[in-house]
Amino acid sequence: DTKGVNMIISDKKVELARRGNKVVYDDGDRIIKVFNDTKPASDVFNEALNFARVEESGIATPKILEVSKAPEGWALATEKVPGCTLASKMETDGFEAHLEEFVDLQLSIHAHKSPLLPRQKDKYARMIEGLDSIDASTRYELQMRLDGMKAHDKVCHGDYNPTNVIVGDDGKLYVCDWAHATQGNASADAAMSYLLLAIDDEDKAKAYLDMYCTKSDTPRQLVHQWLSIVAASELARHRKVNEEFLMRWIDVADYQ
Repeated sequence: DTKGVNMIISDKKVELARRGNKVVYDDGDRIIKVFNDTKPASDVFNEALNFARVEESGIATPKILEVSKAPEGWALATEKVPGCTLASKMETDGFEAHLEEFVDLQLSIHAHKSPLLPRQKDKYARMIEGLDSIDASTRYELQMRLDGMKAHDKVCHGDYNPTNVIVGDDGKLYVCDWAHATQGNASADAAMSYLLLAIDDEDKAKAYLDMYCTKSDTPRQLVHQWLSIVAASELARHRKVNEEFLMRWIDVADYQ
């Protein structure tokens, strides 16, 4: 039944990824995320708004083209930037070969401001409060830790990893997938990147954090203090696949 459907997706579309409540397609000159009916419309429009605000701040990112209904649910279309992901470059050339440009790009993001993006601490507080897989005492401890963190106003991606960086054929780097973007503390963003890398390879995560802290002149302790908080926020996304890994980070009170 296509009644009320506005997004036109060609029969030549190629599936790029399928996870959680969405499927990502390459559809000619567009990349289309199609969400299932469990994804609230407000979340989809918020992601589009984040994209627009990030672009307006001067960060290189694919442009939003359309938000409308598809047969499965809401869909979001962005322009397709010709190129490949930094993750695929790292697979071919080695992680270390592209680590510096990965870190430099993140630091350039943190140099921007976007006053209308959601506030990081507010978002993490909501996610922790809604996390029913941990007990009330642990939630309270996490909220108290979050409350004690300094509130900054830097643009933070919230899901910054090599799969979300496109190496364009034009030689430029573009950052996509701004669903979790906030304005906040760069150390929290670095903690999330560390965690996402550590899920697959802890040695790569440590190499990343060493370079990030050196280049940004950030004490590792500041990033470590955010780890339990960002692990809880990632767990709150209910993606299941890395639950046990994330719970281990939440259970540890301090990191050396």
